[in-house]
Amino acid sequence: MGRILAIDYGVKRIGLAVTDEMQMIAFGLVTVPTTEFFTYLSNYTQKEKVDLIVVGEPKQMDNSASESEVHILPFIEKIKEKFPAISIKRHDERFTSKMAFQTMLDSGMKKKQRRNKALIDEISATIILQDYLKTF
Repeated sequence: MGRILAIDYGVKRIGLAVTDEMQMIAFGLVTVPTTEFFTYLSNYTQKEKVDLIVVGEPKQMDNSASESEVHILPFIEKIKEKFPAISIKRHDERFTSKMAFQTMLDSGMKKKQRRNKALIDEISATIILQDYLKTF
C-alpha cells in the first residue's frame, strides 16, 4: 500500500503532509515553494509510493468556493497531467490555518516560531490529512 499525500496549496508555498504506509497516521512532511513543487513531488514519488493526493478545498462559510480556487484548479490539472497514476481527491480545509496556529500556541511555541508561515502551512496540510483519514 502507498502513502496518502495532503496538500495545503498557496500561491507562494505548499504545505505537505503524508501518511505512513498503512495510511493510518498523518504527519507533516515539508513546506516547499510553489515553484518547486513538481520537482519535489517527482523526487518524492521516485522514493515513496503515493496512492492518493488530497488537495485542500478552501470554502466560504456559505459553502461556496473560495477565491483561491482559481489558482488551485489549474494546479490540480497539472498534477493529473504529470502524475496520471495518482488519484486526487479534495477535502474541505476551512479553518485549518486557524487550527494550525492554535496548535502552535497550545504546544508552547515561542512567538518567533509562530510567525513561521511555512510551519503553519505544513501543520495545515497535516490537519487536512488527519480530517480526511477520519472520513476515509
